[in-house]
Amino acid sequence: MTAASRPKDGPKEGRTFTITELAQEFDITPRAIRFYEDVGLLEPARAGRNRVYTQRDRTRLKLTLRGKRLGLSLQDVKRLVDMYESPADTTPQLQAFMVVLAEHRRALEQQRDDIDVTLEEIAQHEERCRRLLAENARGRKGAKAPA
Repeated sequence: MTAASRPKDGPKEGRTFTITELAQEFDITPRAIRFYEDVGLLEPARAGRNRVYTQRDRTRLKLTLRGKRLGLSLQDVKRLVDMYESPADTTPQLQAFMVVLAEHRRALEQQRDDIDVTLEEIAQHEERCRRLLAENARGRKGAKAPA
């Protein structure tokens, strides 16, 4: 029995998935899944022209999407997902993940600081515009209409 013909409701380790099933389960497009293949995050088998995804592929896709939700780059996600499959000692994976998270936190905090500065500048411009509008309105009230 080939992987493609294995019953889909069999043991969890032996279950396979189609691209459509994964796309529906994770609410993404088949095109996104193919993109993740192109960058090396997924490596489905083939049954003729059809892609056959294993439980391993499903787990890697789930981890990829989780990393993206955290705002990690695909390069960081790939590095972390690849480490996920390394030997049982999780200390190196956890340490690497902590480094990635710290870098991402720093970048987000910098973005937040930049946003705060921009919002302050916008507030200053708004205040100046209000002041000029008030001055213009006072000037128009004092002006006499032409005869």
